[in-house]
Amino acid sequence: MMNEKLKLALIIILIIIVPAAGCSRQAGRESYQTISSEEAKSMIDEMEDAVILDVRTREEFEQGHIEKAVLIPYTDIEDKIENIIPDKETTLLVYCRSGRRSAIAAGKLAEMGYVKVYDFGGIIDWPYGTVNQE
Repeated sequence: MMNEKLKLALIIILIIIVPAAGCSRQAGRESYQTISSEEAKSMIDEMEDAVILDVRTREEFEQGHIEKAVLIPYTDIEDKIENIIPDKETTLLVYCRSGRRSAIAAGKLAEMGYVKVYDFGGIIDWPYGTVNQE
């Protein structure tokens, strides 16, 4: 009889504690959204205030970038972003060459409190054309 009560108590505790523990991890976890090139292009066309953020190197940027993109190499995000884009409500569309650096940068931006961060991966998957630095 005591074993049944103990089992019931443990089940009740697990029902209460496990979901609560999951919520606390999620609540503290900053996030960003991963979107396709098509979704990014649509946002660029529809939103005047969205910032296209290129997180590659200056050399890569000069070889070709998305029109109106702002260059902040992913290694400089934490040091430079707040001076260049102080409003943490700004929509940020982040890309690099293949998607690895943009994911790192998007994570950093979310951790810093930017709330509208969209990673659309790499310029190698961007079918809408680029411009060169002249």
